[in-house]
Amino acid sequence: MTRYARPKTLDEALALLDEGAWRVVAGATDFYPALGSKPLQEDILDINGLAELRGLRENPGHIVIGARTSWTDIHDTELPPAFAALQQAAREIGAIQIQNVATVAGNLCNASPAADGVPPLMTLDAEVELQSSSGSRALPLHAFILGNRRTARLPNELVTAVRIPKAATAGRSAFVKLGARRYLVISIAMAAARLALDGNGRIAQAAIAVGACSAVAQRLRKLEAALVDQPAGAVTEIAASISFDELAPIDDVRGSAGYRREAAREIVIRALLAATAETNRRAAA
Repeated sequence: MTRYARPKTLDEALALLDEGAWRVVAGATDFYPALGSKPLQEDILDINGLAELRGLRENPGHIVIGARTSWTDIHDTELPPAFAALQQAAREIGAIQIQNVATVAGNLCNASPAADGVPPLMTLDAEVELQSSSGSRALPLHAFILGNRRTARLPNELVTAVRIPKAATAGRSAFVKLGARRYLVISIAMAAARLALDGNGRIAQAAIAVGACSAVAQRLRKLEAALVDQPAGAVTEIAASISFDELAPIDDVRGSAGYRREAAREIVIRALLAATAETNRRAAA
């Protein structure tokens, strides 16, 4: 017989996780559709009673996003311009009804290669905070998502927050998603780019990530390195000349590997141009 628990405190939730295997749910926007008409066969730990896991806060080193924070919360909160890509992605994750209940941590724990929230968070050097009854730890996002539907979360751990180092909040970002339509669709490819310019219009920081073109979203480190110290107006030429060999796209019903690779380059350029244009506009204002 399956069990259902809705703890009211974090300590209670962690104690329950020590008892055995639970399926942790919050928005459950992926869990229940995947279940379909099949009966529940897992014990369900509903964390929607944990008020302390929702919302955004700030500490000396980080901007902290609670695990239960919804995509509507992300979109509607006033955040630095570096979060623009994350806020743009928040409005393209399902319909409004999904955005109202789906959570940031759920998007990460589901570990889909096409999770829209992952590339923008990667450009912010996001860290995943995990807690158990014996303590807490933080992992870089790229070390938390291990592959398709696989994460580094241990059975007795709960994702409690996503932390953004303040050092990664410089500049402006943009998000571009390619799909059969804009909403209610799984991405063929997606890209997020964050650029910070110096006083001379040269790129001081560059962070670029592509999703749905590998088992896990990937930072384009070669392109990032090539962009630093270059004039903002050179982003198209540089992005067109750099190999995107960090990506490993597959053929599926949404597109071939070759199409995805070429599409990734195009949407990366569009994201870079959008981030550059907005950064320049703000500097001139």
